Amino acid sequence: MKRTFPIIVILISLSLLGLFLLQASWFDNLMEVTKTQLSEKINAGGVSVANDIGKTTRSSQPLSLNRRGGLLLGSELQIKLFRQPTVEERFTMEEVREKIEKEFERVQLGKLKFEFAISDVEGNYEFYSPGYEQEFWDTINNKRNYYAILRETDNLAFTEANEVLIIIVPDVEKQVWASLRWILVGAITFMLIIIAAFYVTVKTLLNQKKLSQIKSDFINNMTHEFKTPLATISLAVDALRTPKVQANPEKGAYFTNIIKEENIRMNKHVETILQAAFLEKQELNLNLSKIGVHEMIEEVASTFELQLNDKNGTIDFLLNASNDCISGDDAHFRNMISNLIDNAIKYSQDPVHIKISTHSTKNHLVIRIDDNGIGMSKESVKRVFEKFYRAHTGNLHNVKGFGLGMSYVKTVIDAHKGKIKVDSIVGKGTSFTIEVPLMHD
Repeated sequence: MKRTFPIIVILISLSLLGLFLLQASWFDNLMEVTKTQLSEKINAGGVSVANDIGKTTRSSQPLSLNRRGGLLLGSELQIKLFRQPTVEERFTMEEVREKIEKEFERVQLGKLKFEFAISDVEGNYEFYSPGYEQEFWDTINNKRNYYAILRETDNLAFTEANEVLIIIVPDVEKQVWASLRWILVGAITFMLIIIAAFYVTVKTLLNQKKLSQIKSDFINNMTHEFKTPLATISLAVDALRTPKVQANPEKGAYFTNIIKEENIRMNKHVETILQAAFLEKQELNLNLSKIGVHEMIEEVASTFELQLNDKNGTIDFLLNASNDCISGDDAHFRNMISNLIDNAIKYSQDPVHIKISTHSTKNHLVIRIDDNGIGMSKESVKRVFEKFYRAHTGNLHNVKGFGLGMSYVKTVIDAHKGKIKVDSIVGKGTSFTIEVPLMHD
């Protein structure tokens, strides 16, 4: 795992980097292609509109009568060609806009923003759209196109263009980006999904690595916990077989008692492991009853008298809660308090000083257990309720267990709909604060 994990991370990282570069290159090419297509469509639409405007029936009168009503002949023949009407005379600005919009709709540019104007070849404007003048001077961001308006004569030949249609497309880059926004959003979304999958994969690998380490630690702890009583039992059995011990009933009873105690100890370890497996498979089933917590705390604390005497320890009680009655499971709640006191003793050096205090709020009973032990780091505080996790004990090597006690405590608190908080300072001690709902009359 140590060798393969870095290789996996490097390979996936290179794959993500390559995919990102390919997508960036693809999108850059797509932008250029889209710009080219946009320009072609604008030109096609502009030419079509200019031709449509130029196709008009010429209004003229080839012959004119004299004042006497007679027809003038020869040199007196008067043929007056009327001037071609301008675009301004034939169309309103809104009609020209309509033509442009319809043509852009036809070439699939219906949402394109534009401004336009009609001018003669000398640059004199006939009319222009409201935003035209403002956009005309921005030659950096805007695209300006000129289209000659050709007039159709009676013989269907085109005369010289006298007018020009000008179409300005403002903020071409932004409009191209806007047209590709869903493609961009899709590309980013799928890239994020791939990154998320990469993150989950790496996190899973790290969790597997951590679980593997926890498993190894658990097996080592379990081996150590069972090895000691087994060795003690083996020695006691060997002693019982000796003639000297067999001849002395008191010594025989002594070694028999050792075997019994070590057997009980091993059974406790087995029960702890089985209990952890049971809690992992299903929720804790509670047999609820009324519990007087103060009395329970004093009873549980009294069972640790021998351990406290070995470490010159004391427990101070400040049981000040005005109401200490809760609805809970007597066995599980008792075991929870026992685990917390046992933990405080195990992680403390001589002399042990534990303080257990209580107070009540309107709806909750608050129990606080303080010790003067070795304390925990911030990392240990975060992980103290994880199954099989055991805090580093520094120079202390006498702390035994499977790392299941605090996980059990958290399970019991959660089952009682309570909360537990940990405060700890390395070298000064740890404090566990429990908050559980009160039982009101």
